[in-house]
Amino acid sequence: MSPRKNRRVTPQRPPGGSFREQQTEEGPDGEWNVRQVPGANATKHYRCPGCDQLIPPGVAHLVAWPADGFGDADDRRHWHRPCWQARTRRGPRVQRTRDAPRYG
Repeated sequence: MSPRKNRRVTPQRPPGGSFREQQTEEGPDGEWNVRQVPGANATKHYRCPGCDQLIPPGVAHLVAWPADGFGDADDRRHWHRPCWQARTRRGPRVQRTRDAPRYG
């Protein structure tokens, strides 16, 4: 008798070939469409608006854009997942030059 093979069960891919689950999230800053981007599908560098750091290729993250129905590709933003969850607790990030006073 040959040994039993454990086969991994994989979900069926939807037409179009990718797992793009889009959901709508309501928050104090409005209603947003949010889509998860798996690391295998992340092929470019993006800058997270929450921490102002680069999201390198291969890192899972999410894409969010306003759910008002008028958003286009220019309105989409790529976020680290923790930065997106903390967006309402953070103040706006102020860009300063190297010689600018830190406080005042």
